[in-house]
Amino acid sequence: MAISVLLADDHRIFREGLLSLLQGVEDIQVVGEAANGREAVRLAARLRPAVVVMDISMPELNGVEATRQILADAPRARVLVLSMHRDPRYVAGVLEAGAKGYLLKDCAAAELVSVIRTVANGESYLSPQVAEVVVRGFVGRLSLETGRPPASVLSPREREVLQLLAEGCDTRTIADRLHIGVKTVETHRRNLMEKLGLTNLADLIRYALREGVTSLDEWLKG
Repeated sequence: MAISVLLADDHRIFREGLLSLLQGVEDIQVVGEAANGREAVRLAARLRPAVVVMDISMPELNGVEATRQILADAPRARVLVLSMHRDPRYVAGVLEAGAKGYLLKDCAAAELVSVIRTVANGESYLSPQVAEVVVRGFVGRLSLETGRPPASVLSPREREVLQLLAEGCDTRTIADRLHIGVKTVETHRRNLMEKLGLTNLADLIRYALREGVTSLDEWLKG
């Protein structure tokens, strides 16, 4: 039986390249494509792919939080991160969220195909470059260096609100996107500010960028 794969990346031309590559592989079948993390969560729930090939920096819902939500609903799914980021914050965040593999986008096509098979079998894989980051123990060191708690102390909904705030969305827009009330958004915002020890939106944006909750590109677009 072919390995069912969901592709999640906000760059259409990159998704099309992956699709073209994987369509030529006999034991892999691409069953869906997502342009952002929220769409990836929705499609994963409906399509139940064996492997989700996930970018990290995506609008609305980043790959780290999308990974958490996908695995909370479908723990048997395997998430393989395919990202340009080598930053330890991204690596730590997505591994903590439950991803089984982490590849850099400059990898060879044959390596990607091989790693999809590896994670589909329940094994883990890290690119040599990111494995070095993990071995050096960046996960624990980062919290001490920044003096702020990691984003994992927030609830899933608080992390969603944090990303949307950092991307420039106002309270009403966030309420509409998350299908919740304006007062609920305000409560989440107040709670996450208290948990993180922040006092204003500028500090919140800096925190979100530093922790990899959103990328500079997404913030500039917002």
